[in-house]
Amino acid sequence: MATRAMLLRRAAFFSPSSSHFRHARCLSTTGHTAQKDSWLNKLLVRKIEPTKESHSRMLSDKEVIYELQTHNLKPGTGEEYLKNYATYVKAVADKPMHLELQGSWTVSVGDQDQCVHLWKYAGGYSAIDGANKIFTSDSDLTSLIKDRNQFLRQRSNQFLLPFSFWPPVTPRDGGNIYEIRSYFLKPGTMIEWGNNWARAIHFRQANNEAFGGFFSQVGRLYNVHHIWCYKSLSDRKENRESAWRKPGWDEVVAYTVPLIEEYYTRILIPNSFSPTQ
Repeated sequence: MATRAMLLRRAAFFSPSSSHFRHARCLSTTGHTAQKDSWLNKLLVRKIEPTKESHSRMLSDKEVIYELQTHNLKPGTGEEYLKNYATYVKAVADKPMHLELQGSWTVSVGDQDQCVHLWKYAGGYSAIDGANKIFTSDSDLTSLIKDRNQFLRQRSNQFLLPFSFWPPVTPRDGGNIYEIRSYFLKPGTMIEWGNNWARAIHFRQANNEAFGGFFSQVGRLYNVHHIWCYKSLSDRKENRESAWRKPGWDEVVAYTVPLIEEYYTRILIPNSFSPTQ
């Protein structure tokens, strides 16, 4: 039998007054039989009921796909690398690709000598297929990529889908810092995460700090990235503490923490050519 807390969460998930209501779907969950509102019930990961629809389809729209690139640089090569990447961004913009840079950052706190870039493919996987053909045949792009490789010691990327209940990615004016919080979830818990964060995001929008929320489709799976925008580290502290003063935030945290296997956070500084500052 579902507990009262679970029923309240189901009722709150995408209320009709939400602007995201028409874009999102919810998969109901079943609870472990436990004493009402007991601490044990909050620690248990609930079982997801079988469905014939993919989890990604329930949580997002595949017509827009993001690529998150992570580049680890050789120490001392940052300036040359960023100059190369700025030229690369301009070259991509001149090509017939449905590809647009959304954000480019250098890690300030976390993995040092690291840059993170967020690209948007409008048109789904067909847009990615078309872009890949250009990347392999265009001499300007292949030359820039080859030159860039000399500055790298490691690189990785992922294809991500945006959570439908998060606000759309929108460029910000200058003077901000960003935080990317990366969560590695237990397999099978993505819907449960989405159900809870569809409610949680409303606690974190008062100061427009929610920049983007994504989950992986290609690359390491069951990986979630939340990107936040703050005016400063002090502003970050105040915004995070203010969430704890709002009724209901503690319950969301209690239900999502058991879904996580590992997570880490990085503070990011926008690069000069980043569309969002």
